[in-house]
Amino acid sequence: MKRKINFLFFFVFASVLAVRGEIAQQNGQQHHPHQSPPPNPEPLPKEPAQKPQAIPEAAAGIPPHRPVPDAAAGPPKPQQSSQAEGGGGGVQPEIQSQVKVHPMNSLSQLFDAISAFVNSQRHFQDIIKYQDRVELIEERTEGDRRILTSYVYTLPGEERFRDVSSERMPSLQSLLQLIEEEHDLLQEEKLAQQQPALPADPVAQELFEKGISFINSTKIKDPVSAYQLFMQAALRNHSEAQFRIAMAQLVGDYLPRNWTAAHLLLEEMAARGDPKGQFGLAFIHGAGLGVNSSHAKALVYLTFAALGGEPLAQMALGYRYWGSIGVYGTCEAALTYYRQVATAVANDVAKTQGPAVQRIRLLEEAENPSGSSGSVLDHDLIQYYQFLADKGDVNAQVGLGQLYFQGGRGVEMDHELAFNYFMDAASAGNANALAHLGKMYSEGNPAVKQDNATALRYFTMAAEKGNPIGQAGLGMMYLHGKGVEKDYAKAFKYFSQATEQGWVDGQLQLGIMYYNGLGVRRDYKMAVKYFNLASQSGHVLAIFNLAQMHATGTGVLRSCNTAVELFKNVAERGRWSSELMRAFHLYSKGATDAALVLYALLAELGYEVAQSNAAYIFEQKQTSLFNESEMFTRALVNWNRAAAQGYHVARVKVGDYYYYGHGTRIDFETAASHYRLASDQLHNAQAMFNLGYMHEQGLGMKRDIHLAKRYYDLASETSPDASVPVALALGKLALYYSVELVKRGVSELQLHYFAKPLFFLSSPNWDIYAMAILCILLAVVYQLRQAAQRRRRRRDSN
Repeated sequence: MKRKINFLFFFVFASVLAVRGEIAQQNGQQHHPHQSPPPNPEPLPKEPAQKPQAIPEAAAGIPPHRPVPDAAAGPPKPQQSSQAEGGGGGVQPEIQSQVKVHPMNSLSQLFDAISAFVNSQRHFQDIIKYQDRVELIEERTEGDRRILTSYVYTLPGEERFRDVSSERMPSLQSLLQLIEEEHDLLQEEKLAQQQPALPADPVAQELFEKGISFINSTKIKDPVSAYQLFMQAALRNHSEAQFRIAMAQLVGDYLPRNWTAAHLLLEEMAARGDPKGQFGLAFIHGAGLGVNSSHAKALVYLTFAALGGEPLAQMALGYRYWGSIGVYGTCEAALTYYRQVATAVANDVAKTQGPAVQRIRLLEEAENPSGSSGSVLDHDLIQYYQFLADKGDVNAQVGLGQLYFQGGRGVEMDHELAFNYFMDAASAGNANALAHLGKMYSEGNPAVKQDNATALRYFTMAAEKGNPIGQAGLGMMYLHGKGVEKDYAKAFKYFSQATEQGWVDGQLQLGIMYYNGLGVRRDYKMAVKYFNLASQSGHVLAIFNLAQMHATGTGVLRSCNTAVELFKNVAERGRWSSELMRAFHLYSKGATDAALVLYALLAELGYEVAQSNAAYIFEQKQTSLFNESEMFTRALVNWNRAAAQGYHVARVKVGDYYYYGHGTRIDFETAASHYRLASDQLHNAQAMFNLGYMHEQGLGMKRDIHLAKRYYDLASETSPDASVPVALALGKLALYYSVELVKRGVSELQLHYFAKPLFFLSSPNWDIYAMAILCILLAVVYQLRQAAQRRRRRRDSN
C-alpha cells in the first residue's frame, strides 16, 4: 500500500512539472500579474529545520484557506475528459501502468488523469466533488494558469512527500486545496472588476445630514422622518444612506424586515466598489441571514472592505485573525487591523467625548428580573432624583448633570439638561459643577459654544477649591495654550495635583508629558506607569497609548498579544458600541428578532457580550428567524466564541452542550475538559460542582469519590450560593461511601446473603432505587395509619 501511495504522488509531481514545462514553452517568459513563476525548473531545496514565520494571507494576497470536505460524499459520478484550451488540445492520454509523463495543456486534464489513476482510492470522491471548480478554473487564460505550478511548491500542506531525488512533492489534499484557492481567487478578481464610484451628490448629502440630525437630536428623536430622508438620499446613490437602509431592512426596526431587498441593495453597492456594501455582504454570509453561512465569502468581502478603509470590516477581520475564525490565526495580522480601528476611535475620542459603553447580559437580567443587577437605572429612581434636584439638592443636581453629560445606564446624553443642572449646582458654589462647566466650554457641544476664556474661568474657580477635575482642566489649558500662554511647568504642576487625588485625566496627561518629554526629561517607564494607572479606570486614550507602547516595545517588552487585547478594547468603544444598548432596548420591548440581528452584527465584530446574548436568544428559542433545529447549533457557536474571550459562564455552557448533546453529539470527555477550564482558570463554582458529580459517577473521567468531594468543597468555598446543593451532594456521597464500607466488611465475612440486598446501591442510578423504596415505605405507613383511623372510628361509633 505504501508503495502504491508513493507511486501516486510521484506521478502527480511529474504531471505538474509537465504542465509547467508545456506552458513555459507556449508562453515564453510571460509573467503572471500576481506572482512571478520560478526562474528555472530546478527542484526546490529541502525544507529548513526551523519553520519560517507564517505570513498573513491577506497581506500575501493569497485567498483564505477553507478546509477540504470529508471524503465520504456519495457515490462517484462518471467523469468526462475535457479538451485543452488554446491550441492543439485533445483527449487526455490513457494512464499506463508505468510512470509516463504526458503533455497536458490544461489543469482539467491533469486532474482527469489523477482521477483515473486513483479511481479505487478514497480520495476519488473528493476530486469528483471539485469537478465544478475545475471547470471554473478552465475559464482562466493560459498565462494566468502559470501561477498554479508555483503555488504547488509553496502550499502549506502538512503531508510532505519526497522521492529519491529529494524533490518536494505536494500531497493530493494540497492539490485539492489549490483548486479551492483558485476558485476564491476568481471571486476576488470578479470583485476587482467593479464599477467606478459615483460622484458625490450635494442634494443627497444634504438629505442625509438632515436625517442624521433627527436621529442625534437630544430633544426629540424622529427616526421615522430620518429614514424617509435616507430613502430619498439612497435613491440618489448616497453610500451611507444606502447602507443604513440596508441595515434597517436586515434588522427590521425602522423599516419592515426584508433580507432579500437588503441583499440586493448591498450587492449593488459592492458592484461599484463601496466598502460599506462589501461589509454588509460579509455580515450576511458570515451570520447566514437568508443564505448559507460561508466563512470563505465573508472573508473575501471583509478583505476588500478593509482595504477600502471600512472600520467595521477592519474590526471584524482583526477579530477573525485573533480568534482563528475561518483563517489561520496570526497575532500580527490582528494587530494590523485592530490598530487601524483603534487609531480612528482614539482620534474621535480626543475631539469629542465618546459614548458610554454598556455591556448588559441577557442571562444576568433573566436571573435578576427585579433589576437588582444595576445595569439600567429605574425610571422611577431618575424621577426621584429629578424631584430632589428641583427642590435644590446640590448633590442630586451634580449627579444628574454627570449622568446626562456622559450618558449610560439606560440614559442617553442630553447636554442641555446637563448644562442646566450644572449651572444650578454651580450657583451654590459646588466645585464639581464648576469643573464640569469648564469642561463643557473647553470642548464645546450642542448646548454651549467652545469658549476658552469662560472655560479657563470655571477651571480656575474649581481648582482653587481643590477639585481634581478643575486642576486637570487648568493643566490642559496651560499644556495646549488655550486662553493662556503655553507653560509646561504649570501644566505639570496641576496634573500632578490632580493625580495625587486619583483623577484619571491627570494620570493620562502626566503619561503623555513623560512620553513626549514636554517640560520634563523623557521617561518611557514613567509614561507606562501613568498610562497603566489611567487605563485601570477605563480611559480610552490611556489604553490606546499603552497599546502603542506594547506594539512597538517602547518602555516595555514588545507583546503582540497584549497590544491586540488593548487595541481591541479601544476599538470596541467606538461610536458603533451604542448599538449594544439599542439591541437591549429592542429586546426589552419584545422585538427579539431585531435585537438578535443587531447582536449577531456586533458578535461578528468581536463583542463578547453580543455573542453571549445572541447565544442566549438562540438557546431560549426566542426567535422565529431561523429553524428550530439549528437553534442549539447556532447557540453553541456563539457560546464557544464568548468562552474563547474569557467569559466563564459561556465556558460552562459549552460543557453543558457537550454533556447533554445540544447542537452536537454527547461527549463527556470534552464536557469535562471545558468544565476543567472554567474551574481552574476562571474559578467557576458551577464548573467545580459539575466536575465533582462527573468524578462521582465516573462520566468522562475516572470514578473517584475523594476527587468528587474535593471539587464539591471547592465549589462551596468559591460561591456561597453553592452551599445548599453541595451539602446535599456531600450527604449523598457520604451515604454511598458508607454503603461501600459496609459492602467491603460484609464481603470479608462471607455474608453474601446479607449484602445482596445492598448491591443495588452500587448502581449509577442507586438514588432512584432509594427514592422508590422510600415511596413504598411511605405508602405502607400511610395505609397502616388509615387502617388504624378506621378501627378507631368504628370503636367510637359503637
